[in-house]
Amino acid sequence: MSSSRYRGIAFAGVFGISFAGILFRAVALDTATTAFFRAAYAIPFLALLWWWKRTEDQRSRRSRMMAAVAGIFLGLDLLAWHVSIDNIGVGLATVLVSTQVIFVGAIAWMRYGERPSTTSLAVVPIVLVGVLLLSGLGGENAYGDDPLLGVAFGVVGGIFYALFLLVLRESNRGYLAPPQGPLLDATIGVAFIALMVGWFFVDDFTLAVTWPEHGWLLVLALGTQVFGWLLIAAALPRLAALETSVIILAQPILASIWAMIIFDERFSAAQWTGVLLVLGGLLIINARGAVRYEEPHREQVA
Repeated sequence: MSSSRYRGIAFAGVFGISFAGILFRAVALDTATTAFFRAAYAIPFLALLWWWKRTEDQRSRRSRMMAAVAGIFLGLDLLAWHVSIDNIGVGLATVLVSTQVIFVGAIAWMRYGERPSTTSLAVVPIVLVGVLLLSGLGGENAYGDDPLLGVAFGVVGGIFYALFLLVLRESNRGYLAPPQGPLLDATIGVAFIALMVGWFFVDDFTLAVTWPEHGWLLVLALGTQVFGWLLIAAALPRLAALETSVIILAQPILASIWAMIIFDERFSAAQWTGVLLVLGGLLIINARGAVRYEEPHREQVA
């Protein structure tokens, strides 16, 4: 299958996960409870899908543990992102998590030798200025209950998101196992860390969820954790790390649209400028190339 097909698969998955923040607000439960049930409801479905393809999953125990560790990073990302949503709204919180591209670029450069392009390095300061504007600096009518706190947790979520993408990609390199295997292991990691954080650190955490919250959680689990991430996980190890992370930039654009339509989220002028700087800068990286590929050395023949 060509790389363009895998990019299409990844985009379809991103479309699915773009509703995650909307569904989180619809559930109206605490951050840890929502993250836990999002994973817990997804695990049986992923387990059935994995069982169907189990003979094709040749990953080592170490690779499976790495996928679970990736899930822990995703769980921490979800927890931070949910706090960001509570303080700055779905649209801006999702834009902030998109800063994972910067962190993916730095780590991938050191780990895989995927050197950022000159354009990438030049655009990063512009993106950071955009992040500052999202916090409401320079405007008194910033959207959100606590924009500064929302920005802080959004950036932390971006760091954990980057670690999740890279570790999940690494866990399946050399195997290209059916995506439901790594995603199942990662989802178990999400459930574990959400349960630990919720049980010990979140006062409102509960396992006694009732309807209609159960219905929203099922939609969240199947639509994002199963459908959305299954498609992304299928494409992730077959694309360059930065290429995949840039495709995921469609998520904040779509999430902002849904948030404006459904929750009437309206940003200040400074925040809109920040959105344009962050997404515009990251889209420039996509258009000009996120990775600088070295020309192969050719020996001259005498």
